Amino acid sequence: MRIVAWMGVAACILTMMVLFTGASAGTEIAQATVVITVTGTPEGPMIVVPDLVNVRLGPGTEYDKIGVLIAGQQAPAVGRSAGGDWIMIVYPSQFDEYAWVYSRYVVLDSNELLPIIEPPPTPTPRVTATINPTYAAQFNLGEAPATRLPTFTPAQPVVQPTFTPSIVSQSRGVPPILAILGLLVVGLFGMVISFLRSR
Repeated sequence: MRIVAWMGVAACILTMMVLFTGASAGTEIAQATVVITVTGTPEGPMIVVPDLVNVRLGPGTEYDKIGVLIAGQQAPAVGRSAGGDWIMIVYPSQFDEYAWVYSRYVVLDSNELLPIIEPPPTPTPRVTATINPTYAAQFNLGEAPATRLPTFTPAQPVVQPTFTPSIVSQSRGVPPILAILGLLVVGLFGMVISFLRSR
């Protein structure tokens, strides 16, 4: 009888130990499942970087640069900007889970059309340009005087000279051809005389 009672008590103690040990083991397993993350090969379109590309917080150079991707690196492509100039990629950082790269500097390994993603708001400038009123008063930065526009002055009309035709006076003298013919006859006559004298 005492043996049966002790066996019952031992069975209860063993059952309690299994329950507590199982509960704590289950908790540890659950905690281990939460802490451990399994990363596999992402599915979907990927970008491949041929050379070097800047990674930014938004689709534009006005957004902050948060990193770079070098030649040969790959990243999953999630979406694109409205114009298609920027591609949103998975890029975990201290700022966000996603980032943007310029599409002309990367190669998309799929012909799949990426969805259009609404860009984040543009960052506000860190420094606002203001002019100290004291300095402005020293340099008299008031209204600039109006500049007088150039006026058009028409050119004077061009005076073109007029030529009067010259009147050739016709004199009643000897025409020059007759004087030439006369000299030619005299020359021939002289030649004939000198020829005859030489004989």
